[in-house]
This record gives sequence, structure tokens and C-alpha cells, in this order.
Amino acid sequence: MKERSKFHSQTGRVVRVSLGNFLEMYDFMVFGYYAAAIGRAFFPDQSEYASLMKSLMTFGTGYLMRPLGALVLGAYIDQHGRRKGLLLTLSLMAIGTFSIGCLPGYEKLGLAAPLLVVAARLVQGLSAGVEIGGVSVYLAEIATPARRGFYVAWQSASQQIAVMFAALLGVVLSTALRPEQMLSWGWRIPLLLGSMLVPFVFILRRSLPETEEFLARNQRPSTSEIWRTLAQNWRLVVLGMMLSTTTTVTFYLITAYMPTYATSVLHLSTRQSMVVTLCVGASNFVWLPLMGFVSDLVGRRPLLTVCSLLALFSAYPILLWLVGDPTFGRLLSVALWFSMIFGSYNGAMVVYLTEIMPAQVRASGFSLAYSLATGIFGGFTPAISAYLIHTTGNRAMPGVWLAFAGAMGLTATALLNRVPEQRRRPVNAVNELPTG
Repeated sequence: MKERSKFHSQTGRVVRVSLGNFLEMYDFMVFGYYAAAIGRAFFPDQSEYASLMKSLMTFGTGYLMRPLGALVLGAYIDQHGRRKGLLLTLSLMAIGTFSIGCLPGYEKLGLAAPLLVVAARLVQGLSAGVEIGGVSVYLAEIATPARRGFYVAWQSASQQIAVMFAALLGVVLSTALRPEQMLSWGWRIPLLLGSMLVPFVFILRRSLPETEEFLARNQRPSTSEIWRTLAQNWRLVVLGMMLSTTTTVTFYLITAYMPTYATSVLHLSTRQSMVVTLCVGASNFVWLPLMGFVSDLVGRRPLLTVCSLLALFSAYPILLWLVGDPTFGRLLSVALWFSMIFGSYNGAMVVYLTEIMPAQVRASGFSLAYSLATGIFGGFTPAISAYLIHTTGNRAMPGVWLAFAGAMGLTATALLNRVPEQRRRPVNAVNELPTG
């Protein structure tokens, strides 16, 4: 009876902490899905490509703030606790999302409109810089060592619910509204809907208890001490960034960019692109906890190595096959293949990143490494993919970008062989790379 009660308590904590992560990813996905409409509203241009690129660059701009969020808010979480930090990130995300949903367009505000949208994206990026790290660390610290991979995988799995929900909403809106209505005001509906969910999620997060591992610490490092420790472990942060690059590039390619790629490049319908994205979200949701569980059994590095190799050698050929005859069936097959690579890699990667970071800077170290990967590589995947296609005329070029990300993950995994596996040990027994 006691074990069953403990299981239900743990399950409730996983659900409550993951719901906020769902909302964070939902807000980011909505911007990516409706990049063309947002571009027309806030970045009007005679060239449709130029308008789309401005919108996609604004999408990527939010990721530039992630490293700053990791340093500032990550230090706050490591110093004041996981629960307080998760409440703060949720509040900041709500401000950014609501602002974008309510802002008048360029026709009414002029130059102020795109500037305010960029500012709102920066606030979102500041929050997102530590949200994933805060949630992952919280789940790692409440999990048993033998099931840590499975627990932490629900951080990413909750994001897939956001992908599916946003895509399903896109299917409904594209059916109920005419294309001109979607471009005019329909794209605001998902943003405002996300804002309405914030109070409910905030109440759930307020009831979260602090982790026992954090409460057991006798000393809490100051902000300067946290930053000094991060600087001493800069090699570990860089390798963590390289490790995260495969995850971030793959994820944003198959979720944020896929709808735009399907409609603007492959000339498939909006409904078809949203159905594919919905299937990708469902596929990710299955693969992530499954492979997190597998990583608890076989280790993190075997999965990371195999999936990096798959990304490196299959991404470009499979996209060449797709653009040779772009159909709904082929797009779905390619998206599901990439989904398998992403889910299998990420199921091992996220928990591994929590395990290799020094305990006293676990949230800030994780967040900084992941944010650098997202800010430099992953978040700009839609813009980089569009640019590569435009400049080369080769519609399969996003595969080259994904292959590069796979090479980054493979290199990091090989270099991190010096860090012993932690999957069967307490999370606070973490080995560090040499400092200095």
C-alpha cells in the first residue's frame, strides 16, 4: 500500500511539472506553425520569401536569449530551488505569449509592431532558456536511479503533447476558416488559447513540493560561485552543447519547420502538413519514454552513438527521395523516420545531460549547454533550412544541416566516454571532467 501511494505521488509530480513544459513548447510551436501569417502581419514585404525569412529569424531570435536565461534563471534555480524557478519561468512565458497574441499588426503600429514582437520573443526565450533544464533536473532528482531515464523522458514527452495539440488545432482552424481569415486573424487564436491555460498550470505548479535532494543540501552556492563553477567546467558545457545539437536540430526540423516546408517548398496542403505534424508528435510521444526506459537498461551512450550515425548518414538521402516525388505518403514516412531518430536519441540524451553536470550547478549547467545548442543551431533550423534551399535551389538541403547535427552528437558522445555512466547511481554522485 505504501509503495502504491508513493507511486501515485510521484506520478502526480511528474504530471504537474510537465504541464508547464507542455505550455512552453506549445507557445513556441504555434509561432513556427504560423510563421507565414505572422510575417505578413508584422513584417510586410513585397517579397513573400523576405517576409517569411523575417518571421523565421524572429522565431530564432527567441533562442538567442536562452543562454542568458540559463545563466541568470538557472543560477536562481540552483540557489533558491526548483519549484520557485519553475513558477518564475511560467510567468515569463505567459507574458511573451499573450503579448504576441494581442499586438496589433504593422498596418496599425508601424515599425513598433515588429519591434514589440521581437521583444516578446526575447522574453519567451529568456524563460525557455531554463524551463527544460529546470523540469529535467526536477524529474531526475525525484526519480529512482534505476528508472531515471524513464522519468526524465517525460519532460520531452510532454512537449510532444503540445506539438500534437497545436497541430490538431491547426487542422481544425484550417477547416473552419478560409485562408484569408487565417492570415488576417485566425493565427491569433492558438496564442490566446495558450494564454488562457496559464492560470490553471500556475496553480498546479504552486502545489509542487521541492525535491528532497535539493532540500538536503547544507550549503547553497551564490550566483558568483555558480558562474565560477560553470566557467571551470566549460569543456563539459561545450560537449553538452554539442550533444544537444542533434536533439534540437532534429526536433525543430520535424516540428517547427515541417509545416512550412510542406506547404512552401513541397506545395502540399496546409491540412496535409498539419496531419503529418500531428503524427510526428504522436510518434515522438511513444519513442521518448520507451527509449528513456531502454537507456536505463543498456546505457545512454549506445543509443546516442547509433542515433547520431543514423542522422549523419540517412538525413540527406531520405530527403532526396522525398523531393523526387513529394507526396503526402512520402512526407509522412520521412517525418516518422526522423521522429524515430529524435525520440531514441533524446530519450537517452536529456537524462545523460543531467547526470554529467556537477550537482551544485545542475540546472544552470544543463540549461546553458542546451540553450547554446538551441540558440546557435536548433532554433535557427527553420531559417537556415529556408536559406539553404533558396541559395542552392536544392530542396533536400535541410538533410545536410541535420547530418551536420548528427556529426556533432557523435563527436560529443565519443569525447564524453571519459565520464562514467550514472544510470544506476544516485544523481548527486556525478563525475566531472577535469576543470580549468
